[in-house]
Amino acid sequence: MGRYKLFFLGFVLLFPTFGAYGYAAAASNDTAKDGRLVTIHDRGEERVILTHAQTIHDALDDAHISVLPEDTVEPGLDEQMISNNYTVNIYRARPVIVVDGAIREKIMTSAQTSGAIAKDAGVTLNDEDRAVLSASDDIVADGASVVLSVKRATPINLYLYGSYRVAYTQEKTVGAMLDQKGIKLGKDDTLSVSRNAPISSGMTVSVWRDGIQAVTVDEAIPYKVREVQDYDHPVGYRQVKSPGVNGKRTVTYELVMKQGRELSRKEIQSIVLSQPTEQVVVVGAGLPPGSHQDWMAAAGIASSDFGYVAYIVDHENRSWDPCKVQGGAVDCAYSGNMGYGLVQATPGGKMVSAGADWRTNPITQLKWASSYAVKRYGSWKGAYDYWVSHRNW
Repeated sequence: MGRYKLFFLGFVLLFPTFGAYGYAAAASNDTAKDGRLVTIHDRGEERVILTHAQTIHDALDDAHISVLPEDTVEPGLDEQMISNNYTVNIYRARPVIVVDGAIREKIMTSAQTSGAIAKDAGVTLNDEDRAVLSASDDIVADGASVVLSVKRATPINLYLYGSYRVAYTQEKTVGAMLDQKGIKLGKDDTLSVSRNAPISSGMTVSVWRDGIQAVTVDEAIPYKVREVQDYDHPVGYRQVKSPGVNGKRTVTYELVMKQGRELSRKEIQSIVLSQPTEQVVVVGAGLPPGSHQDWMAAAGIASSDFGYVAYIVDHENRSWDPCKVQGGAVDCAYSGNMGYGLVQATPGGKMVSAGADWRTNPITQLKWASSYAVKRYGSWKGAYDYWVSHRNW
């Protein structure tokens, strides 16, 4: 009878422990009104807390754990906690020496992989570049225990059957580079250099096959630029309203090759993958401030010549409109062969020598006219005398 009582007592003592496990399992399916179980991994240590926090940030506050802006917390600090159990990983930022050729700099980063560290350092890795993490040889001098060394691949110009691209390789010879890239030469193929040739930066490696062959390449479709004249802005104002975007097309050419030289190329098919988007530029078309005398002065014309200049302009373009076309039309985009502008330069396009804004800027037109008058007639007085005698200049 005594043995039965002892067994029963042992059963009673063990039962609450069994019940506690049963309660915890039930609580995991509850709505966290009794708190959330959060497991925090930080610097190789694991810590478990029970919290009523609503965000990861608040949970870390409850655990009296602080993080720096450079640290990475997963899940994020602002994530709302809706489950009963969470695992939080904290990746502490540490100093890393980044070595890229002659550049050596120290950054603070919580990134763990070489690619992520390079990204944090603003280092762009090309195809075949290698970024290797290693322990620092001199922690005292470096101020960091980890070094990221970037080994740049060598760029070469690679032509494959008429198709060109810049390729990168870590290999030492041309043959090893071809093998590494899976380029196998057929019996009728020719290689421009020896397979044993050493790889050097910027070298050209060509593979061709004599005869007629087809090659497909991607090409950009240049965008067009449309200028919008805005008379609310002065001449010289220029603002890109919407940037242009090149389109893209895939083109198949028929090539005729002989001894590695392209004899002819004929387009046999083209597929537009994306249309270009035009660039819209707002160009100021308003007249410069000031009087006609101010314009002449701005063009570098001496005040003693103002009368001669005014006489010629008054008789060529009484309205002093820089966009006036011979015959009376006003067209600020005109580019034909008729007279144009203040002095009716023929064709107007030659005034570009005085400035790109020759179509709409009267000061630019006067600069050109002054140069023309001096070169052809010796002076504005000479140009005036000729105009009076011949009714043109």
